[in-house]
Amino acid sequence: MRTYGRIQNEDGSKTWVVVETDANGYSDNVYLTTLVQCLKLNLGESPIYANYGIPQYQTIITQVMPDYYVMQTQTQFSQYFASLTISRVQGSFPPVYQVNATCHNGAIINSTIAT
Repeated sequence: MRTYGRIQNEDGSKTWVVVETDANGYSDNVYLTTLVQCLKLNLGESPIYANYGIPQYQTIITQVMPDYYVMQTQTQFSQYFASLTISRVQGSFPPVYQVNATCHNGAIINSTIAT
């Protein structure tokens, strides 16, 4: 399995990198990269996966945090991890989410994602 993710280099430029299933056959990194991309994706932006993403524009207009759609994204991706929780960092504006994932190999990944 393979996906692409963008990283920020030390000089501020951004580069696309390939993320693939590891040598032990675990695809946790692939799904984690895809999860981060979905949290940054606008709902309906993808022509293939229109039900993935967060309604960014509606959130800005209504000033209501997109917690429901983040919960829906967590539900869509929870099957790919031993454990997955996504929670909003209190007091953050624009919304920032804390992602805690336990991979199938036992690795625990904690990351903060700004939508």
